[in-house]
Amino acid sequence: MNSPEFIYLASQSPRRSQLLEQLGVRHELLLPDASEDTEALEAVLPNEAPKTYVQRVTALKLTAALARLQQRACPQAPVLCADTTVALGRTIFGKPENPEDARRMLHTLSNHEHRVITAVALGYQGHQWSACSVSRVRFSTMDDAAINAYVSSGEPMGKAGAYAVQGRAAAYIAHISGSYSGIMGLPLFETAQLLRVLGFCVKRAASACGTSGVSYLIRSIS
Repeated sequence: MNSPEFIYLASQSPRRSQLLEQLGVRHELLLPDASEDTEALEAVLPNEAPKTYVQRVTALKLTAALARLQQRACPQAPVLCADTTVALGRTIFGKPENPEDARRMLHTLSNHEHRVITAVALGYQGHQWSACSVSRVRFSTMDDAAINAYVSSGEPMGKAGAYAVQGRAAAYIAHISGSYSGIMGLPLFETAQLLRVLGFCVKRAASACGTSGVSYLIRSIS
C-alpha cells in the first residue's frame, strides 16, 4: 500500500479541521451534498449504549463518505470520519434541537460528571481502521441565570451535550480526565495512530496559540 499524500476529512466541523491541522496532515474537506440526510445517521437505536452508538454512527458516516468520494470521481485518498457524543450513565446527549433543549441538557449535566466519547474511523483502498476515545468531564453547578446566558450566546447549538469545552463553558468545567482534543471532537493521539498505519509522518502538535510551522492544505470537495 503506497503512502498517500493527503486525506479527506468528511466532517462539517471546523473544530475537527483545526485539530487535524495541528498534526501537520494535508487534508481536503469531503462535505455531504445538500440532498444527503446526515441527521438520519445520528438517530439513536432503542437501548443503545453510548459507546456502541458513537462507533456505529462513525462507521455509517465513513460508508457514506466513501460512497460520496466514488460518486464524485475525486482522486483516491484516505477518508477520515469522527463522531462525538456526551453520555450521563446510559443517557445519550446529542446536539440540542433548540435553545430549550440546550437548557434541559445543561441543567442535567450541571454538578455531575459525564463521559465524552469520540470515535474515529479511517477508510482507504477497501480497508478500515477505527479508534475510540473516552474522557470524563465534571461540571460545577450552573444556575438558571448562567445557563440562560450561555444558551443566549448561541454557543451550545450544534454541539454534543450543548457545550464547547474550548468556549465559554470552560468557566463551569471543574475537572477533565482524558483527551482534551477528543472532547473537542477529534482525539489527536488516536487519530495520529491511525494515520501512521498509512505511513503519514505526523508532526508534533502545534501550540494552542497557533499552527506556526505546520504544513497543511484544506480544500472543499463538493
